[in-house]
Amino acid sequence: MSTRILVVDDDLTVAEVVTRYLERDGHEVEHVGDGAEALRRAMANPPDLMILDLMLPKVDGLKVCEKLRERWPVPVIMLTALGEETDRIAGLETGADDYMVKPFSPRELALRVQSVLRRARGAAPATGVLRDADLVVDVGARQAHLGEEMLALTAREFDLLAYLMRNPRQAFSRDDLLKLVWGWTFGDTSTVTVHVRRLREKIEPDPTSPRRIVTVWGVGYRFEPSP
Repeated sequence: MSTRILVVDDDLTVAEVVTRYLERDGHEVEHVGDGAEALRRAMANPPDLMILDLMLPKVDGLKVCEKLRERWPVPVIMLTALGEETDRIAGLETGADDYMVKPFSPRELALRVQSVLRRARGAAPATGVLRDADLVVDVGARQAHLGEEMLALTAREFDLLAYLMRNPRQAFSRDDLLKLVWGWTFGDTSTVTVHVRRLREKIEPDPTSPRRIVTVWGVGYRFEPSP
């Protein structure tokens, strides 16, 4: 099935290489060079996935991701020119599903695209409904509700929440969760930290004193069912 991917990068060389690799994998690829045009295209016809550079003319990548998240849960892979942790965390906190630091391997990016799309589409045959008091997660429909409110979760946030709820009271390290939820054999564990923080903001009455996704000091996190 053809997938529409919007590549947003003002570096034409990078955009051409990425486009070539993605088209080789059968994706339909569009390219724009600034954040304002990216928002216009995405609002008119949301892509299946966006590859978004952090530093862009007119509107930067963080603002594009933030505006996009207000309307649609389009999967986003953020590209950062600098390897600074603050840049990566900023991208994740605005709702990016994944990130890569320039210079990067185009083939690795293509594999990351496949991984993010697979999870966004719920390619795994998992079904069923997970419940914890007023928190309801419909795995098959990929929808989560807190009371009457539908939660706006990214693909990674949904997968992380569903995985933890399926394994209540079991402690997982950040490395464990990178492997089990992200499918990475290596990576920056701050990715997990940021996603846990974002989930807590959405499902906890007081994110600073979480009751559901609790920290296991020296290990990582576990899901604690409501009494």
